[in-house]
Amino acid sequence: MSRTPEDPSGEAADLVRVSERWAAAIVSDDPDRIAAFMADEWVIVSASGIDSRERFLSLVASGALSHSAMDLRTRPRVRVHGDTAVVTGRVTSTAHYRGERFDSDEWTTDVFVRREDRWLCVLSHVTEAAPD
Repeated sequence: MSRTPEDPSGEAADLVRVSERWAAAIVSDDPDRIAAFMADEWVIVSASGIDSRERFLSLVASGALSHSAMDLRTRPRVRVHGDTAVVTGRVTSTAHYRGERFDSDEWTTDVFVRREDRWLCVLSHVTEAAPD
């Protein structure tokens, strides 16, 4: 059975808080802080393909990738299915990749799994949002 943010168990609210803390970690540009939210097998899927946790974190560690803003534009849609959860929302961000600035407006979906009483992200998927 799927539970929604109105679920009295509070799991959905917990996942929203985890997502907010993860976004703050990304903006901190601290690879260790970011990694604390990722499972070892985490990948990100975007228009450019699939990138691994190691690649993403190495880009942050080297300074080739940084973020100066990441803001949620919609209330996240959270669905919990046992020890797996899906969090989807619209996010705007400002990043720098190898010195070039990128402002994005994307729909993001993160898949989390519960391991040892904490939620870790195993997959992130980003899709460019259509103009309003």
